[in-house]
Amino acid sequence: MLDLVRDSTVGGILNHISGGRILPYADQKPGYQPSNRYRFAQSTARDEKALSSPASLQSPQDDPELGGTKTPPANSDTVVSKEAHLSQANVIDNAVDPNLVDWDGPDDPDNPMNWSFKKRLTVHFALCLLTVSVYIGSAIYTASIPGVITHFHVSPVVSTLGLSLYVLAYGIGPMVFCPLQEVPAIGRRPVYIVTLLIFVCLQVPTALAPNIGSLLVLRFLAGFFCSPVLATGGASIADMFLGPNMPYPMALWAMFGVAGPVFGPIVGGFAAQAKGWQWPIWELLWLSGGTLILLLFFFPETLGDTILYKRAKRLRKLTGNKQLRSASEIKMAQMKPTVIAIQYLVRPFQLMMEPAVFFINLYVGLAYAVFYLWFEAFPLVFVDLHGFKQGSAFVYVLYIYYYLNPKWMRQGYLTPEERLVLAVVSGPTIPISLFIFGWTAKRSIHWIAPVIGASLYIPGLFLLFQSAIIYLPLSYPEYAASVLAGNAFVRSVMAAAFPVFGRAFYSRLGIGGGCSLLAGIAIIMIPCSYVLMKEGAYLRSRSKYATA
Repeated sequence: MLDLVRDSTVGGILNHISGGRILPYADQKPGYQPSNRYRFAQSTARDEKALSSPASLQSPQDDPELGGTKTPPANSDTVVSKEAHLSQANVIDNAVDPNLVDWDGPDDPDNPMNWSFKKRLTVHFALCLLTVSVYIGSAIYTASIPGVITHFHVSPVVSTLGLSLYVLAYGIGPMVFCPLQEVPAIGRRPVYIVTLLIFVCLQVPTALAPNIGSLLVLRFLAGFFCSPVLATGGASIADMFLGPNMPYPMALWAMFGVAGPVFGPIVGGFAAQAKGWQWPIWELLWLSGGTLILLLFFFPETLGDTILYKRAKRLRKLTGNKQLRSASEIKMAQMKPTVIAIQYLVRPFQLMMEPAVFFINLYVGLAYAVFYLWFEAFPLVFVDLHGFKQGSAFVYVLYIYYYLNPKWMRQGYLTPEERLVLAVVSGPTIPISLFIFGWTAKRSIHWIAPVIGASLYIPGLFLLFQSAIIYLPLSYPEYAASVLAGNAFVRSVMAAAFPVFGRAFYSRLGIGGGCSLLAGIAIIMIPCSYVLMKEGAYLRSRSKYATA
């Protein structure tokens, strides 16, 4: 597992400071010989310059750097002509660009797809831990709301802003940070590490906030800096897993994403009750701080373009050939910096306007909004929902293992729309849950009835979210981070708004009427999901971004 430490933030710093002597890459070890085509590219560049003067014509054997010795004068039969040398270079150049730094074959160990299962499992666990560490930060605050009301003498609506602003901010953050992760010179790891470090530091002034204004601003900033993994954890998983095996780690990651908000009120509730409103924030500091330490030592870069970008830099230093470039460098060199910046920052908004993406984002956003609306009214209900969450995940894994994977093996492929089947099938559970919850939440009806109604919501939410995070990156594989950032933005904006107006909403319409209105919207979404499943391929064929 030394390669895992080597590829981590701490390992990278040690490698850089030591000039490659500590935790070296293969191309930094003594005696390493670069690929023949890289060495030929180096000699070609040097020889073309030398051949520009007839007096300097010499064969490869004449070059001491190539291991040759002096040969007879230029009129000897052993002289290699400039034309012959360039012809040989052109043959190789036409087959494979000798200056293009790529994977060393399909089994290159530096390719995340080829990492050992143990290494990928460790990285996946780190992603899941990071996800739950920051996602729990939204709902853990609900336990602090009563204390915030008392301590700062504010209304329930104002105190609830600490939840809503956090959720809103982690929808805005990915629109900035996630496109940066697609820049090869940056990659995913630095964005995760730097933003998590800032997030951890922000918890101290949050817990010590002197007034409500400071508290709300700090909660917004915390949500903003915790956001990258919430949107692109799925993209990081897609960097390591391909084909029929990808849904399994994606499902587990989604479970951790749901677990954070579910367990937040429980974890924070005990601390707030015993120690006061600040203690849930201290718990968040301890959890996220421990996660940061783990990631510093055991979280590598997963984006292939960034790995090749760094390899090209090392090979240029090793060979002296300044023409060596990775494919992403060649592409970026042809674009102006302003164009690059606009393209990466605007792309998430452009993808949000794709019809299929727009509908998926809207549907998931509505589901999450209702989910967070329930935090306002019934935070303790979610203790009882935990068991149902595990069951829905189990059903999803069985569906993948016994239905989708055998179909993949028979056909050799699956369309992204086939990942939406469960969203359509599970769609009715959301309005059914809302109807039962809304019309049984009465004094005359036993409390178990609305709990049962609420519990039906979790399977529908989980399967809908799981279908979305598989469908979107499969439909737009080159822009996975950006398309998932757009999804996070829409669902977070909607989820942030609902708790704020939740009390007024239910006061005017009643719990039954309010839930019925939401259920009616959810019912409309069900046939739309079916249409998308049937016509999604046509929509993708008309998109300039979709490549699946």
